[in-house]
Formats: sequence, structure tokens, C-alpha cells
Amino acid sequence: MASSPQPAPAGADMAAIRQAVAALCARFPGEYWRALDRERGYPSEFVRALTEGGFLGCLIPEEHGGSGLGIGAAAAILEEVHKSGCNGAACHAQMYIMGTLLRHGSPAQKARWLPKIASGELRLQAFGVTEPTAGTDTTALRTTARREGERYIVNGQKIWTSRVEHSDLMLLLARTAPRREDKRAEGLSVFLVDLREAVGQGVTIRPIRTMMNHATTEVFFDNLAVPAENLIGEEGRGFRYILDGMNAERILIAAECIGDARWFIAKAGDYAKSRVVFGRPIGQNQGVQFPIARAYAASEAAALMVERAAQLYEAGQPCGKEANMAKLLAADASWQAADMCVQTHGGFGFAEEYDIERKFRETRLYQVAPISTNLILAYLAEHVLGLPRSY
Repeated sequence: MASSPQPAPAGADMAAIRQAVAALCARFPGEYWRALDRERGYPSEFVRALTEGGFLGCLIPEEHGGSGLGIGAAAAILEEVHKSGCNGAACHAQMYIMGTLLRHGSPAQKARWLPKIASGELRLQAFGVTEPTAGTDTTALRTTARREGERYIVNGQKIWTSRVEHSDLMLLLARTAPRREDKRAEGLSVFLVDLREAVGQGVTIRPIRTMMNHATTEVFFDNLAVPAENLIGEEGRGFRYILDGMNAERILIAAECIGDARWFIAKAGDYAKSRVVFGRPIGQNQGVQFPIARAYAASEAAALMVERAAQLYEAGQPCGKEANMAKLLAADASWQAADMCVQTHGGFGFAEEYDIERKFRETRLYQVAPISTNLILAYLAEHVLGLPRSY
């Protein structure tokens, strides 16, 4: 198994990372995101700037052209992106998908793909897991990969596969053996699909327009040929491999939620101090003060859980409980802060030019994705508290 990335630098170095990200984000103000939101456009310039700054390659080892940092640094980067009013959803998958390739890829695979991903020559942004009939029951997926000599033939469908139109590579989970009820996690395998060759040659992409600008799609596989050398790890063990990525995904999405919450709280606080009604700032009223203060307390508590989960992940220790709680608490905190911010601004909260309604829509997603908060509660109830299985 591949070694884990080295822990991120602490103290002043982490502060320097945050400052550098904030400076980069300042080049992409609200007008940039509003224009893209109207047209459902992809923020290519923003993603290019993050790539050139080395931020999207932070988890890639130095020998492969990356920074060799840990998930704590990745979390700080994405939190700062969202705290600055930007949206990391256009590129965050590259960070959490990376774990599967880093931990379970062969030396040849890492040497082939990682340097080009680190430099930005290749984009690894698409994660093909969810299916229309399976949803979050990943072990029920129906997309198959059948071995034929030195290749696999893939047939099936994925949904909510975001950024696939803007990615060169896709990490794909497919069934290579029939499902067994007594061993539901067996028989799934992970492949790295080169979309540059696959689109139009067995892969069809259908965009899905959503309430937020998320570049998500359906993907159809019709006898797609994938070289056997693109199988990551051992055949049939793919579900275990992506669990590593899912914990990283939860931690990084949680960090984005913390960034959103802090953006909403700062926005509401500034407005509450400057908006004068009946001869006094509205922030002087406890009916306005208290929701802002509660949102702040909730976000700071959630941030501690995100930090704890990242520490455990970097140390190579079990962190499923902490990663899930981080995602749950941070998503709730960001949604609480979003609702509070709209309420504080009143009618102006719905005006496009304030950016609140855009961020409100964006952060609402994390009550549902990448995993529903209800499923996190079910996981904690069963696997942590020992209650009977509910699903």
C-alpha cells in the first residue's frame, strides 16, 4: 500500500497558505461568480489559478511534482476559498479523489498520472460512483466491468457525476463480480478512465441543470473499453479503496462548509453594524444579534471537529466517526449561518448583487451531498452507538 502524504506544516506556514489563497481569491470577486452563475459556466480561470499556485496538487508527493502536504492543508485551502466568497466545488474532487490513487495505485500508475495532474496538464475531477437506482447504497450499483484479455468492457450508468465535462480523467467504481448479500462490499473495482479517449467511444455525457452552478451530469457507458492496466489495486476490493476517499471527501467538504459559515457570519455582522433602522444599527437589537452569535458558536464548534478528523486522517488512524460528524456539524452550521444571513439582510438577502442568494443555494447542497445528513445520523446510531440497523 502506498505511503500517506506527509502532515501539513503548522503555525506560520499554515497561516501563509491561508494568506496566499485569500490573495488569489481576491482576484475573483462576486461579479466573476455571478456572471458564471447566470450562464451556468465553469470557472476555468479560477481553477487554472489554483492549479498554477500549486494548491490543487497539495496532496501529491513532492517526487511526483506536488507539495506533499496533508489533508489539514487541503482543508485550509478549501475553507479559505469559501470564506472568500468563491466556490471550491469546481475543483475540490481532485483533492479527495487523489487519496485512492495515492494509497492504492501502483508505482507505475502514480508515475504515469500524478506529475501531469500536479502540473495541471491533466485534470482529475470526476468521481463516477452514484447511480440512479442505487443512490447512496453504493454496494447496489449495477455498472459492470467485464474482463476481456487486456481490457475491461464497461456498461452502465452514473448520475450526479460532477465536472466530468471539465475533467481529463475519471475515477470509476464498477462491479466486476456479482453481488452477494452476505458480502455486499465485495466484487467492486476501481478504474482510472481516460475521458479524452472515452468520450464518444463508449461514454456519453448528459448535463443536468440544477439550482446551483455545479456542472453535474449523467454518464452512460456502452461497451467502453478500459485498459486492464488502469485497474487500481486488486480486482474486487474497490469499495474498501474508495472508503479512504470518502473520509477525505467528508473532511474537505466540511472545511468548505466552515468557510461558507464564516463568510455568512462576516457578511451579516458587517450589515448589522451598518444598517440603520429607527435611528439605530439593527445589530443593536438582540433579535438580530443572537442568531449571528448562535451561528458563530455553531461554526466554531464544527471547525474543531473538522480539525480533529483531519488530524486522525493524517496520522493514519480510523476516522470514520469523526469525518462523518465533521461533515454533519459543518453542513448544519453553514446552513444555519446562511439562513441567518438572509434573515439579517431582509429583502436585500435575495438580491443577486449581494451574493448571499448564490452562496445560500450553494451551501444548501451539503445537507444532501456528498452524503445526506440523515444517513450520517443512521451511521452514527448503528456503528457508534450500537443501535439496530435502520437501512
